[in-house]
Amino acid sequence: MAEVKLTKVEPGHTKIRNVPIAVTPEGFWCCPSPVGFQKATKHQNPLNKTKPSSPPPKTTIPKKQSSHNNERRSQPPNPPRAAVASDDHQRSCGADAPAVSGSAGSDRGPRTKVENAPRKVAIEFGDPGTSDLKVILLGKQSFCVKLTAHRNVLVENSSFFAEKLSYGDSNLSYLEVNDCEDIEIYVETVGLMYCKEMKQRLIKQSLTRVLRILKAAELLGFSSCIQSCLEYLEAVPWVGEEEEEKVVSTVLRLQNEGFEVSPILKRVSSHASAPPKDTLPRIVELVLKSNEERGRREMKSVVLKLLRENNNNSNLPSYAAATDVCNETLYTSCASCLNSLLSLFNQASEPEFTDKPMENKEPVLKQIAFESDNLSWLLDILADRQAADQFAVMWAGQVELAALHASLTVSTRYHVSCITGRLFVGIGKGELLPSKDTRQSLLETWLQPLINDYSWLTHGCRSFDRKVVEEGIGRTILTLPLENQQSILLAWLGSFLKAGDNCPNLQRAFEVWWRRAFIRPYSETQGSDDIRLPQQPVDCAVISEQ
Repeated sequence: MAEVKLTKVEPGHTKIRNVPIAVTPEGFWCCPSPVGFQKATKHQNPLNKTKPSSPPPKTTIPKKQSSHNNERRSQPPNPPRAAVASDDHQRSCGADAPAVSGSAGSDRGPRTKVENAPRKVAIEFGDPGTSDLKVILLGKQSFCVKLTAHRNVLVENSSFFAEKLSYGDSNLSYLEVNDCEDIEIYVETVGLMYCKEMKQRLIKQSLTRVLRILKAAELLGFSSCIQSCLEYLEAVPWVGEEEEEKVVSTVLRLQNEGFEVSPILKRVSSHASAPPKDTLPRIVELVLKSNEERGRREMKSVVLKLLRENNNNSNLPSYAAATDVCNETLYTSCASCLNSLLSLFNQASEPEFTDKPMENKEPVLKQIAFESDNLSWLLDILADRQAADQFAVMWAGQVELAALHASLTVSTRYHVSCITGRLFVGIGKGELLPSKDTRQSLLETWLQPLINDYSWLTHGCRSFDRKVVEEGIGRTILTLPLENQQSILLAWLGSFLKAGDNCPNLQRAFEVWWRRAFIRPYSETQGSDDIRLPQQPVDCAVISEQ
């Protein structure tokens, strides 16, 4: 709390004439609005504001007021703790600042004296003429507020005032508080001690302002105000993460001081240490089974983003356990989608399926696209979490699905080739690191089906990025031993020379393999300076075809 000084009234002190502000019919002071408070202080002479040296405009001044101003010029400046409230200033503020009155002296004095004069505001609480205590608040830049209040009200509501006033006697009339950081909120918090319905007063304020009031009430030991602020924070919506963080940090601090804050914290936390294990599987299941295209697409993006955020919070103590549960859920869904996709392929490859009317075939064809899209989404999540190696193993083992691929029309099966392309892109970028056997099995099982669908993918699939996929395929091939690179690239060369642009262009990978094989072959003997060619020369005339 700021420094406090206690002072008694002495005959030599300057008399301060108070102007009561916004007193309700019941005698309770209404808190000054932030706009009125700021306009009142702005109306006074700013400390750092300069004016041009042009002569002041001529105004008509009544003789009585002019003589009064001349008398004030001859008097020495008032001490900093005195707040002079003039009727002229109150009239000048008008309706903009009905709740504040204050003065910093005459504007017609020497400029140097005006700039150094402290800004002062006088405020009276409760019934006029019944106050018995003056509180002087000293803020930044010599800003001073004098509160005329009632000792019993402050003592009953504030442990801070009760403690400070207990040191004095009944004649104590002044209490000075230095270095007030938020003097406007300090004044408003003292004014709330005169309000019967504090909740109705707070409901008109913004959340940020209530947090400031809560801080002041905490410093003053104003328990009923703290409780009202907590009730406000529990009920009001929080807009954005910034407000949520401010509320939670404030509430956690108060929790250590014995206040009941659990109703607020329940909004952001649960009694359980972690969400139930069936929560994430339920969410994934709902997204995977949704038939509403737009909502399904949007929620896939949202869930992917939220899981990415969870993955980035690797410093959490329960992260490892949560990761295991999440990955287990995702792979369970992958297995379910693969089983469904294989069943649909078997159904669509039957001879009598082609003779069925279109209305009977359409549900099966749509379901194939549906399950393929689900698998692509699950693969994106797993790759983003660096946990897609097992998916590559699962996909490489789908030999039966790859065998049925050729029996379906390209307009139906190309969705499956999109999954293959995504896997090659992930391996090429290092997003997943399957074993050598898995990489080789992927290429042997799924590269040719991808080549067969390549023309449709490049012309009929908007999301297909040809250059990215071709780079991923080439990089995947170049991770294999040189002999395996040779067999796969020679098989590709045969297809490329027949299909041209309707086949993936793997020329860059072909050039790398060529240089490795013919231009700079490396010795297998570690540390040897000898360079020798591969044991079996490449027969360029032999091109394997599939």
